[in-house]
Amino acid sequence: MSERDLVPLLHRIAEALERLAPSPAATLDLGVADAFLWHAESERLEPVAEVNRVPLGLLRGIDRVRDILFDNTSRFASGLPANNALLWGARGTGKSALVKAVHAAVNDRKERSLALVEIHREDLPSLPRLLSRLRREKRRCLLFCDDLSFEAENTSYKSLKGALEGGIEGRPRNVLFYATSNRRHLMPREMIENERASAINPGEAVEEKVSLSDRFGLWLGFHAIDQETYHAIVKGYAAHFGLDLGADALLSSANEWSITRGSRSGRVAWQFIQDLAGRLGKPLL
Repeated sequence: MSERDLVPLLHRIAEALERLAPSPAATLDLGVADAFLWHAESERLEPVAEVNRVPLGLLRGIDRVRDILFDNTSRFASGLPANNALLWGARGTGKSALVKAVHAAVNDRKERSLALVEIHREDLPSLPRLLSRLRREKRRCLLFCDDLSFEAENTSYKSLKGALEGGIEGRPRNVLFYATSNRRHLMPREMIENERASAINPGEAVEEKVSLSDRFGLWLGFHAIDQETYHAIVKGYAAHFGLDLGADALLSSANEWSITRGSRSGRVAWQFIQDLAGRLGKPLL
C-alpha cells in the first residue's frame, strides 16, 4: 500500500477511535442551582429548577427528628462538623419530605449555602466518582439517596461503606450523606437471619451486613401516626392552601379517605388534600 493510500485510512481510523472514546465530563458548576440530579452513565449533574417539596412548617408529628436534622444540617452548612443521617421507619411518614424541607429551610436562612444532590440507589456504584468530583468544589453538598435498601444478591453496600467513612480519603469535608429507608439496618430481616443460620461464624457474618448502618451517626426513627396527628396534618395543609370545607366535613372526609387506604400517614394526608383541591377546583400553589 502506497503512502497516498495509507493517509486516508489512518484518518478514518483516528476518527473511529475518537467516536469510541468517552466524551469528556461536563463542566461542573454548583452555582447554577440549589438542587441537582446525578446521572451515572454520563457522569453529569443535572440542575433541578424546582424541587418537589412542602414547607418545613407543614410537617407535623415529627417535631423531635425535624429539630435534630435541621440542627445537624445547619451546622454542616456553617462549616461545622456534622453526621451522616439515616431516616428510617414506616412508609409515608415524611422521611424524604423532611430532607428536602430542611435543605430549603437552611438555604432560606443563608442563601446558596447548601446544594442538594440526589443519587438513585441503583447508581451507588458510581458514588466514588461523584465524591471525587464534589471533593474539588467549594460549595457544601448534601448528598441524598431516597429509599435506600439492599437485597441478598446486591453487594453495592460494600462500596457505599467505603465511600462514607472508609478508605484512605474518606468522605469529603464538603459532603454530607442523608438516606431514607424503611429498614433500620438497610437489609431485610430474613437476610440477616439467614446469615446467622448458615455462616460458620454467625456473629461476623451479621456484622458484615449491618455495619453499613453504623456509618450513619444519626439514626432518626419515623413511626406510624395516630388520628390526632393525622387530623393536624390535614388541617395544616387545608389552611395553608385555603381549602375551605368546614372543620367537621374536612375531618370526616379525611377519615373516610384514610379508611379506604388502610393507613394514616403524612403521605395519605397529602393525597387526600390533592383529591380535595381537585374537587374544589383549587390549584395547590
